[in-house]
Amino acid sequence: MGDTIWTIKEVAEYLKVNERTIYRLAASGELPAFKVGNSWRFKQAELEKWIASQAQKPSDR
Repeated sequence: MGDTIWTIKEVAEYLKVNERTIYRLAASGELPAFKVGNSWRFKQAELEKWIASQAQKPSDR
């Protein structure tokens, strides 16, 4: 089960966005996440899938 688990801070650094953005995306269900107590956690493999799906979406222009 070598699935790496990340915190909000780690995901924000990885995606180069503010921690509040990650919190908002997780809370809305847009970003795959789960809670441990009151803290959000993210599986690296699920984030990679989410990133790939975002890259395939057509732009809103």
